[in-house]
Amino acid sequence: MPVISTPQEFNEDELYIDLRDTLRKPLFLKCEGFNFAGSVKLKAAKAMVEAAERDGLLTEGSVIVESTSGNLGVALSMIAASRGYRFVCVTDSRCNLSTRLLMEALGAQVHVIAEPAAEGGLLAARIAHVRTLLASDERYVWLNQYTNPHAAMAHYRATAPAIARQFPRLDVLFVGAGTTGTLMGCARWFRQWHRPVRIVAVDSTGSVSFGGAPAPRMIPGLGAGVRPPLLDTDLVDDVVHVPEADTIRTCHRLARHGFLFGGSTGTVVSGALRWLDAHHRPGLPPLTAVALSPDLGERYLETIYQTSWVQELYGKDVLDPAAAPAAIAA
Repeated sequence: MPVISTPQEFNEDELYIDLRDTLRKPLFLKCEGFNFAGSVKLKAAKAMVEAAERDGLLTEGSVIVESTSGNLGVALSMIAASRGYRFVCVTDSRCNLSTRLLMEALGAQVHVIAEPAAEGGLLAARIAHVRTLLASDERYVWLNQYTNPHAAMAHYRATAPAIARQFPRLDVLFVGAGTTGTLMGCARWFRQWHRPVRIVAVDSTGSVSFGGAPAPRMIPGLGAGVRPPLLDTDLVDDVVHVPEADTIRTCHRLARHGFLFGGSTGTVVSGALRWLDAHHRPGLPPLTAVALSPDLGERYLETIYQTSWVQELYGKDVLDPAAAPAAIAA
């Protein structure tokens, strides 16, 4: 049993779920939500804050500011409280209410952007607000998860090697694409490994990260209205786009088996099921496949797991198994 003195010292990095009985597909889910921040974003937040301190950017009296759809904001709220910094989170109207309340409980100030920019949508509007804050007070320090190399290096140093230790015969890795820090860190590490691993990026339909047409997205986490600066498509073998209705169906399917996960996890698992279904190999041994689960589901109780919210936005039949693609039907 570990003994810790700060919340960021604890992060369960060795927990996997074998989903073969649950989803009838050969898929292992790496659970990244078992820490005090509740998501994979703890790794990036910790790495960025520590690097800013080493470089002298964060000093006594500094105010951390960051644009985030939610999970990174919780992680930074926790670390800022632990290290004695103020934190201003710039998010938008898609951020879950429970996430905003959690950040405020940890002492953060939350700015909610409601109007999208003409180009780049809500993400561009959030970044514009951050720049306004930076110009208003020299104490503000923007860690900038969208360009910060330490966000990706956290996964290069920790996440990818942990997967390789557990699955030395790994064939395919599914990683969600948001800012793409997790995706790029893992992809770069596996490109240098002793055997080939297929890297599959899972993105939300309506995201422009891989050149798709922009469209409204209501579930925070994955996807982007602006191409992520960290993204190097040469490191990605395949891309799967997942409609939000399928994200919701997959979350509910997992919940019916006792696993309550968040929207980003539902998207990644849905994309993995689609890819595995399309790459089925009759008569051959199943691929060794791992998907990264970024988050847990408690912060989505008023959205993804609220029937009235789902039906209002996606239609009354969205949770009908008959309406789901075969790969993710119950």
